[in-house]
Amino acid sequence: MPKIKTHKSAAKRFSVSGGGKIMRNKAYKRHLLTHKSRKNKRNLSGKEVVFSGDVYRIKRMLPYA
Repeated sequence: MPKIKTHKSAAKRFSVSGGGKIMRNKAYKRHLLTHKSRKNKRNLSGKEVVFSGDVYRIKRMLPYA
């Protein structure tokens, strides 16, 4: 069997936690930050678990994760 290629853009966007959950970064924290409150920006930092309906597709793109 040949090796399966990893989808590189997915590998850069998603990571797998210790418990096996797929994690993603939160959106809306790249630019236009001056009008957002400190609390809002703080809540946008960190990682979040991927929506369960998308997990199957992401796992197919990351065969060795």
